[in-house]
Amino acid sequence: MASLSSAPVKRPPCPTYTGDFVFARQQPFALEAGGQLRDVTLRYAMYGTPNAARDNVVFVCHALSGSAEVHEWWSQLFDHLLPLDRYCVLGVNILGSCYGSTGPGQVNPETGEPYGAAFPLVSISDIVRSQALLLDSLRIQRLKLAIGGSIGGMQALQWAMDYPDRVERAIAVGAAPLSAMGLALNHLQRQAIELDPAWQGGAYTDQKPRRGLAMARAMATCSYKSAQLFDERFGRRENRTGPSPLTDPTGRFDVAGYLDYQGSRFLDRFDANSYLSITRTMDNFDPPRSCGSEEAAYARIRAKIGLVGISSDWLFPAKDVHAMATAMQRVGVDCEYREQTSAHGHDAFLAEWPTLEELLKPWID
Repeated sequence: MASLSSAPVKRPPCPTYTGDFVFARQQPFALEAGGQLRDVTLRYAMYGTPNAARDNVVFVCHALSGSAEVHEWWSQLFDHLLPLDRYCVLGVNILGSCYGSTGPGQVNPETGEPYGAAFPLVSISDIVRSQALLLDSLRIQRLKLAIGGSIGGMQALQWAMDYPDRVERAIAVGAAPLSAMGLALNHLQRQAIELDPAWQGGAYTDQKPRRGLAMARAMATCSYKSAQLFDERFGRRENRTGPSPLTDPTGRFDVAGYLDYQGSRFLDRFDANSYLSITRTMDNFDPPRSCGSEEAAYARIRAKIGLVGISSDWLFPAKDVHAMATAMQRVGVDCEYREQTSAHGHDAFLAEWPTLEELLKPWID
């Protein structure tokens, strides 16, 4: 297939509708780990309109720092894959996030104070169950497609496992249970936040743990990229501003300046306690362990599954994604594995769109 990189890029659409779905007003929403939530809000955005049969809905699940507004972070989907004259695209902000849905920054109705660090542990299955309640309220009984990358891919797969009759196809890009290295990186990121004096046990208000959150984001950025990409972009060049690291202990190499920038630009758009909550949710995604075996987890799937590994991804290594595909095929799931060849690391599903589009288009068509 010819590359689509030279095709004109359309301006991404704004949502046709955004709103809040509120539930668990009378009875609490019980969580898998034993906690519960009341007066739960899910912020959602809809692009286009469901058809008369309401069977053209595509659910795009967001990654860690994404939101319900898909056009803000994965606008390329609309250019060729999901034209709104054919599909209705739905985005939902996950529980634990800070973009409108119930999370650590929201007020706990039991105490009248923000949840903060007391926000309960939420699983991917909890998130999907809350999304299913939203779909019920919208009278959407079956999804044409659930798709996402990273933790968004986890959601798409959980949909296929937990609601096998409600999903026609699920596509997950760069998603699998985290390896020990992934768990370690998430742990260190949380430690960076919690060791910031401004964190105050999660009860911060105006004085936020900015240094800790910036450090966590810088660590995450290393895991989202690859060594090859860093070498190509930065090598051992000195930072273009400030003193030289070869003569001054306060100087930086260019790659350090890049990481500092990525950390600082994250501060005004994300919440530290939400970062803690969502990384814990990622850690606990492990369907075989939750269900007792791979067979018990994956045999429930009736949807067609598309799994994409990224060749240079060391947060979710391609071999782990391929192993999950093999496990699904072993129990009879209609699952196909493809690999995106890229030096962009885990971020390739956002940063190198043309190669990913060539892999996804046959599945969606």
